Amino acid sequence: MSEKRTFKNLDLEYRLFKERVYVAFALLVLLVLVLIARMFYLQVYQYEVYSTRSDKNRMHIRAMPPTRGLIYDREGRILAENLPSYNLTFVRERAKDIPEVVDTLAEILKLDETGKEEITKQVYSRRRPFQSALLLSQLTEPQIAAISVNRYRLPGVEIEAQLIRHYPYGSMLAHVLGYVSRISEKDLDNLDASEYAGTYYIGKSGIEKQYEQALHGSVGVQTVETNARGRVLQVLDEDLPSPGKKLQLHIDANLQQAALRALTGFRGAIVAIDPQSGGILAMVSTPSFDPNLFVSGIDSKTYRQLITSRDLPMFDRSIRGNYPPASTIKSFMGLAGLNEGVINKNTTINDPGWYQLPNDDRLYRNWKRTGHGAVNLKRAIVVSNDTYFYSLAFNLGIDRINPFMQRFGFGLNTAEDLPQASRGLMPSREWKKIHRKTSWFPGETLSVGIGQGYWQATPLQVATAMAVLANRGKWIKPRLVKSIGGEEIPVQLPDTPADIELKDPRYWDQVIDAMVAVVHSDRGTAHKLGDRIEYLIAGKTGTAQVKSIKQDEVYDESKLAERHRDHAMFAGFAPAYNPKIALAVVVENAGSGSATAAPIAQMVFDEYLHSAKIKQEIFDQELRP
Repeated sequence: MSEKRTFKNLDLEYRLFKERVYVAFALLVLLVLVLIARMFYLQVYQYEVYSTRSDKNRMHIRAMPPTRGLIYDREGRILAENLPSYNLTFVRERAKDIPEVVDTLAEILKLDETGKEEITKQVYSRRRPFQSALLLSQLTEPQIAAISVNRYRLPGVEIEAQLIRHYPYGSMLAHVLGYVSRISEKDLDNLDASEYAGTYYIGKSGIEKQYEQALHGSVGVQTVETNARGRVLQVLDEDLPSPGKKLQLHIDANLQQAALRALTGFRGAIVAIDPQSGGILAMVSTPSFDPNLFVSGIDSKTYRQLITSRDLPMFDRSIRGNYPPASTIKSFMGLAGLNEGVINKNTTINDPGWYQLPNDDRLYRNWKRTGHGAVNLKRAIVVSNDTYFYSLAFNLGIDRINPFMQRFGFGLNTAEDLPQASRGLMPSREWKKIHRKTSWFPGETLSVGIGQGYWQATPLQVATAMAVLANRGKWIKPRLVKSIGGEEIPVQLPDTPADIELKDPRYWDQVIDAMVAVVHSDRGTAHKLGDRIEYLIAGKTGTAQVKSIKQDEVYDESKLAERHRDHAMFAGFAPAYNPKIALAVVVENAGSGSATAAPIAQMVFDEYLHSAKIKQEIFDQELRP
């Protein structure tokens, strides 16, 4: 039986193959068209969206902090500068596991628990997204090496080269300049975040705080390209920051140093003013502190020692220390008596060693128990007679003393750029009624008459009053800053107190002549200075009582604790008839003003008046006998 065979239908298979090929090709073309359409949509219609997303992945806007303005003294000596430093910074958004990064840093840098807590605090501090936080400043070379080797373990951590504030004179100008320190959470509430982006430091006190806006400058902006790890590959664009303005102060660094040297070993203050410009030439408060400790972050132990010290090194005695002005104000009391017609230059009293109010058994003692006998105004100032000024104060009354003394700046803050300065206290009948809820008593007027009682004044106020006296009533506001960015601050300012015009201009000479005799006559309380100087000083010593004693008790310094002893004071100006410098000296618990404060004042006068610029002007003048 023959086998049945089936032959292939080649035409049918060919047609089937062609159909499949066409279908596959059509599908391929369709897919290509879809892909092209999608690509067109993404690249044309969605270009801006995805371009922006791409730029955000590789491009970042970084703030460029400005360079802080420098501070100079009157002769161009640099007082506050910027030194290069390597800082450790951290961008929180670039780290997946922040606690792990902190632990790794603590391990690498061998930080104790306190150091680790401080870094953690900075890591989580409030700031803008992708803005770096300052963890550590002034890195050492070993620290930089350790971090560089372990950088792969520290995402978001960078080492940045920046300028950091430095005070070359250290503690000498700490209270004047103040210091900068890290921006705190509290600071952020009062700052324009955009202006301080990328800035880690801000002025905390003194000139650094008062002139923060001028010193800081304006922030810049930089567009950079980064890789996936945040490393900067290139700078694409930048708008450079504007540096802070330089400040020039009236402070004379050499005079400041001499004043500090004169106060070495004492607690106290010295303020020296140029009467012609109002410029503060020296402003010393001792003891002091090193402001450089605060720039990069002071350790808790050192800070605790500063704020708990009995000597109060961070307290600025020159502008915030309130002391009874004591006998340094007797010259002003004399002017008040002359101007009000209560006395004239020849008015004389007999001093038995005490003064007694009518119908009062209490005796108000003169410092010399046996008295000075017949005393007129000049002799009362020369020998610092208390009895004369008790009588004068009683006849003037507190209602005339208060407004007259305010004209010299007592009870007010008249400084141009020291808003933190104390106003002191110039007591009045109204003040006592408000604050003490009682009436004013005549005996309190007597105490005010010799600069005691409720009357409190800062060394700055006493120096300012002496500058006004040296100018014979012409007011020029005291100020620290001489120029900002090269632009001089005018001598006369809109809010300057009114000049003091006395009923008779000769009253100025009568009082100043008496102050010259304090130093240059044999009976003056500061006569020991007169033989050692080549120019005339108009001065007044003072001894401010700290602890009161009983009426019939004799003051015995040896029986008192050191901090209960009297303050030594001196105030005056020189040369007496061509004034170049007015000053006030307070030495806490140092006893007699003539023995302690007056020699210190002479050291300051000598340093300034013997300088090459001033000397020729001084010794060409006509000196009165």
